[in-house]
Amino acid sequence: MTSATPKPREIPLSAIAHGRSGDKGNHANVAVIAYTDAGYVWLREHLTADRVAAYFAPLGASRVERFEAANVRGLNFVLYDALAGGASRSLRTDTQGKTLAVALLRMPVEVPDELVKR
Repeated sequence: MTSATPKPREIPLSAIAHGRSGDKGNHANVAVIAYTDAGYVWLREHLTADRVAAYFAPLGASRVERFEAANVRGLNFVLYDALAGGASRSLRTDTQGKTLAVALLRMPVEVPDELVKR
């Protein structure tokens, strides 16, 4: 008998974290905060700036930078030049980036079963 490696389960990111977002002029901040310590460990390893940049590619951000806030189990992403000029200059529906956290939390992620059970 061989022990089978558990298959990861695909869930929305919102199952392991919550978030907030907003603008800083033409740039957007998206914070993702894990519900548990195990969730934060998973986020640090898997939710990279490159992955967030790819997810938000249609916004045309010039770059995405990630900052860690371990004391609150959080990651903050800055999406530079993602708001088409910002609140008073943009014709986008969400000129202040308020819904970007909700959009990111809908991202499907594959996590180990034991992380979902927590």
